[in-house]
Amino acid sequence: MAAIELGTYLRGTAKKYHECIEACVACLVACEMCSDACLDEKDAKMMLACIRLDRDCADACTAAIRVMSRGGPLAADVCRACAAACDACAKECEKHAAHMDHCRLCAEACRRCADACRKMAA
Repeated sequence: MAAIELGTYLRGTAKKYHECIEACVACLVACEMCSDACLDEKDAKMMLACIRLDRDCADACTAAIRVMSRGGPLAADVCRACAAACDACAKECEKHAAHMDHCRLCAEACRRCADACRKMAA
């Protein structure tokens, strides 16, 4: 399996965010995958809350990745907001995780990302 070593592209203060950036990238991809898979479910309308939270969480992860990648001064604040988005998304995905593997995978990625963001922001 091919892998991208994101640390290759980090410099200066951004290097200390490497672990958190990796967790945010994984979460971003998991949320995009989950929202797309939810649209393919038999009753996609039932999955609207999940789809919306997946999209919001993916956007929060994107913002966190961008701020941390440049070592921005608001990285901790943005990551606290990202952790909150990840918690909300994970909570919703966990409602469907028993019968939808994409929601289980997304919830797991969201929990890891929330933990990494809280650790980084502390």
